[in-house]
Amino acid sequence: MVSEQLNALVLPDADGNFGKHGGKIGHPQLAAALAEIEDGFRQIIRDEAFIGEMKRLQATYVGRPSPIYHARTLSQRGAQIYLKREDLNHTGAHKINHCIGEVLLAKKLGKKKVIAETGAGQHGVALATAAALLGLECEIHMGVVDIAKEHPNVSRMKILGAKIVPVSAGAGTLKEAVDSAFESYMGQLGDSMFAIGSVVGPAPYPEMVAYFQSIVGHEAREQFQNQYGGLPDEVIACVGGGSNALGLFNAFIDDTDVALVGVEPAGEGLDKPGRHAATMTLGQFGNIQGFNCYYLQEADGTPAAVHSIASGLDYPGVGPQHCHLKDIGRGRYETATDAECLDAFMALSREEGIIPALESSHAVAYALRRAAKLGSDKRLLVNLSGRGDKDIDFVIEKLAL
Repeated sequence: MVSEQLNALVLPDADGNFGKHGGKIGHPQLAAALAEIEDGFRQIIRDEAFIGEMKRLQATYVGRPSPIYHARTLSQRGAQIYLKREDLNHTGAHKINHCIGEVLLAKKLGKKKVIAETGAGQHGVALATAAALLGLECEIHMGVVDIAKEHPNVSRMKILGAKIVPVSAGAGTLKEAVDSAFESYMGQLGDSMFAIGSVVGPAPYPEMVAYFQSIVGHEAREQFQNQYGGLPDEVIACVGGGSNALGLFNAFIDDTDVALVGVEPAGEGLDKPGRHAATMTLGQFGNIQGFNCYYLQEADGTPAAVHSIASGLDYPGVGPQHCHLKDIGRGRYETATDAECLDAFMALSREEGIIPALESSHAVAYALRRAAKLGSDKRLLVNLSGRGDKDIDFVIEKLAL
């Protein structure tokens, strides 16, 4: 049954659905704008000149392919741990993969500006970088809580020429930044393009961002086979919206002996409503910000308050492909607490000399926990989705180092 449903994960149906998740926006004016983006996307992925330019930038600007590293010291705990080093990309995270594609598309469509949300600031930095490279204006909406927490990335965006729009509504974090960015986009539909930062939102964004991120999984699958003579037993990535995880998972979907493991934030504990963001673990089906997915809800269906030590995972919903993976039993979704995340952050830093993003540290935390339960013949591949420069001051203060 699973194999018959895999195409529904890779490609949505005509209405933008992956199983019962996803869908197209109902708002007529916005629907027309997103239809223009979807038509443009369908054209550019068949355009040899566009693909050639994207590949050139991936190789000479982003620095792809990113390597796979065997973390030998961490692996002394049990299973062998390998890292897909997306933290080594230009701008320090996987986000540049889809930002290059989105800004190239915006330019192809004749737009003058890209508009987006950001949580940890990695998407904002990557989009501002791509916009600077390709000559477009850039407007980034960011919650005031995240602005204070991730000030190094805010500084980077300003230097790159982006306009930063602080968002103080509600919790002042990622969900509110998305709302604010969409509202701004509605007033600038003619000359701008919304460049979403994950596999969330209405069609075509989940499919489009997954397409641009798929290079991570395709590289990793080929590299792992060439370097280690087979496939990993598990591929592991943190999940907020889910772009880095889906980027890794996509090439392994048909390899049913390879477990696909997403790790979401348990925050201060799954028993503390509003103090975690464990969407796949405790969320319910519904519609949030124009698409259907599992999300954390109040009794009346409104999005619940969420929390994560990692600003990029602080979102009450999740991408529709991940929801479909869960429904068909192909994906497994685990959690890591804030405390486990910090422990993993320090373990990778001090035992391997690699400072990871707090988002990525959730995946590392699960890998450490899992490795201790498995034999040394098992192999775990973790997507190290970002570096931790942005988190250093916060971690120093949090741990009183």
